[in-house]
Amino acid sequence: MSGPANRRLGVLISGRGSNLQAIIDAVAGGALDAHIAVVVSNREGAAGLERARRAGIPTATIRHADYDSREAFDLAVVEELRRRDVGLVCLAGFMRLLSPAFISAFPDAVLNIHPSLLPSFPGLDAQRRAWEHGVAVSGATVHVVTPELDGGPIVRQAAVPVREGDTPASLAARILEAEHRIYPEAIRAVLDGGWRIEGRRFVAGSPGGVL
Repeated sequence: MSGPANRRLGVLISGRGSNLQAIIDAVAGGALDAHIAVVVSNREGAAGLERARRAGIPTATIRHADYDSREAFDLAVVEELRRRDVGLVCLAGFMRLLSPAFISAFPDAVLNIHPSLLPSFPGLDAQRRAWEHGVAVSGATVHVVTPELDGGPIVRQAAVPVREGDTPASLAARILEAEHRIYPEAIRAVLDGGWRIEGRRFVAGSPGGVL
């Protein structure tokens, strides 16, 4: 059985931070029993940093351009997260691939949100690719981060039907609403413990699955 007892979150962002806001709101509203210890951005001026500051959350900017390698940058972020005593790392629009050095520093304790029903459409521009393929249903997935891109065990999913007349933008907007709903739920499931990983599967202590 697994589950970090430490309920201090480190949220990594690169941009606007709308999923960060969903986590902030869930904590503030009592739906998520956690403490956001720090928000880290790899980009100066990311809008999500201001969201964090308005909520009284400490922030840090660690620019990837200042480091000679992906691993060196990752280790600098790990150092900041450890300094803040973070137990669970949440990627929220963090536009960097994590190295094995980062993942091994937080084993089974890094989550990511992705705008598709994985394993379909991993990687960038998933909403547009789903629309271009003419799928009837797309959605959002929260998964445990592993070295395989968007390939880790699935913690939560939400299905989003593709409507007649949808555009990539309108589909992406509805998927984002689903992301905001399931990310705090997935974080809560991981923090509450009682789960295990069997192969590629996240086996929860309570019912999960597609919402």
